[in-house]
Amino acid sequence: MKSYSLKINGKKHEVEADEGALLLWVLREHLGLTGTKYGCGIAQCGACTVHMAGQPVRACTIPLSGIDQNQEITTIEGLSEDGTHPVQMAWIEAQAPQCGYCQSGQIMQAVALLEQNSSPSREDIKSYMNGNLCRCGTYMRIVKAIEIASNKQMNS
Repeated sequence: MKSYSLKINGKKHEVEADEGALLLWVLREHLGLTGTKYGCGIAQCGACTVHMAGQPVRACTIPLSGIDQNQEITTIEGLSEDGTHPVQMAWIEAQAPQCGYCQSGQIMQAVALLEQNSSPSREDIKSYMNGNLCRCGTYMRIVKAIEIASNKQMNS
């Protein structure tokens, strides 16, 4: 076991784990941050999307040994304490989730998109969100939620 110091959601966490331990399992099992979901384990579905240094990454394939311990990691729990992040609110307004399993990864990907492009076109949204899968097929509601969040950001 090795000791790691990680900055997650604005707080320092000391974690003892094997060098090959993956970020996803450290978040879920060591820190209790269960909003980040396991989907495929090969970085293809996006359910485990978190932000690392502001960029969306797939936590299921990132070993702790490969993380710069000064990088900020943000999970779905770190967007807001009470679910009032504009993208989370837009998700509710658009009634985007069906089963909800993929939604934390979808939201994290959408937040990254809107931080890079506050006024994306529908094609921009579809292209950027393409790597996040939803088995329930709520893609049109997800696009609508991102459009709602974009419009609210522009009007505030």
